[in-house]
Amino acid sequence: MSQPTHPIQAGTPAPAAAVSWPDPARQKLFDQWLASQAGAHALLVDSLSTASADASFRRYLRIAGANGTSYIIMDAPPDKEDCRPFVHVQKLLEQAHVLAPRILAWDESNGFMLITDFGDRTLIGLLDPAQPAAAHEWYLQAVDTLVDWQRASRPGVLPDYDDALLRRELQLFPDWYLARHRQFAPDEKQHAMLQRTFDTIIATNLQAPSVFVHRDYMTRNLMVTPDEELAVLDFQDAVYGPVTYDIASLLRDAFISWEEDFVIDITVRYWEKARRAGILGADSASGWGADFGDFYRAVDWMGLQRHLKVAGIFARLTLRDGKPKYLADTPRFIAYIRQTAGRYRELSPLLRMIDEVEGTQPAYGFAYGRI
Repeated sequence: MSQPTHPIQAGTPAPAAAVSWPDPARQKLFDQWLASQAGAHALLVDSLSTASADASFRRYLRIAGANGTSYIIMDAPPDKEDCRPFVHVQKLLEQAHVLAPRILAWDESNGFMLITDFGDRTLIGLLDPAQPAAAHEWYLQAVDTLVDWQRASRPGVLPDYDDALLRRELQLFPDWYLARHRQFAPDEKQHAMLQRTFDTIIATNLQAPSVFVHRDYMTRNLMVTPDEELAVLDFQDAVYGPVTYDIASLLRDAFISWEEDFVIDITVRYWEKARRAGILGADSASGWGADFGDFYRAVDWMGLQRHLKVAGIFARLTLRDGKPKYLADTPRFIAYIRQTAGRYRELSPLLRMIDEVEGTQPAYGFAYGRI
């Protein structure tokens, strides 16, 4: 990051140094907005640089303040991204005492937002799959943060993660991964099998108790602060749905994988904490808080829905949006899908089709709870 020389005076157009603007009109709007904020927050405009981008149309810029503090600016074109869910969920996280960026300024009409900066240390950057012992305490902290978030849950606040949304997500797999990426057209029998499998996945997942769901709760979206606390990012797509989703997302990560003994260890610790917090309902006849085997099976099935969805999303990001880096991680998701499909009898037809598509051998694993 370039070193600042002086704060800009309010009312003076701010040059977007070191940041590319394909749309000159949007750059002008940004310059005017930044000028209006620079005085109030003592922003050093010459320090502006690109911080990161994500799988959406949002991008993030970093800017320094005169007091040595840095800030993040979200650039979210309003014709492509709606910032209102971000603002809404940020308030919910704050109420749940979960650390998340604070919103300091927001130009709703133009899609610019100034938020606090937690730095560059993501949790995934501190982890090594070959050293699970070193990761253990971090995952326990991530579990505690998740339980705090879920403990604050209440219905009617976030969109429901319902049958229609789950089904739309699953359809990404045949539409984008199979048809567009693999050029694989399921025959009539395979098509019917996929629909039956999707019906079973959805019905199984909707049996779970409902809580606030981050929907992308993984190590790349957890920042490590200078105080060694975890802060949560990328929460704007949060919904109200299955309690199993975020723990499946955390431990069956899009960008890092762990041996199953580690996954089981952290999952059971989450299960115990969630039981004590009343999130699962220990006395429930469904066994959510009474039988870990049943719960682990439910996490498996929730993870399967996510893996099928993400494989489709990663293919779409590559083929439609020109972001090929995501497709490089697709084999991780196919491995997750094969592992789960090889574990439960009712998923055997799905495994056979995946092996046909990928040219792999059947995968088998041990199961938890009733199959």
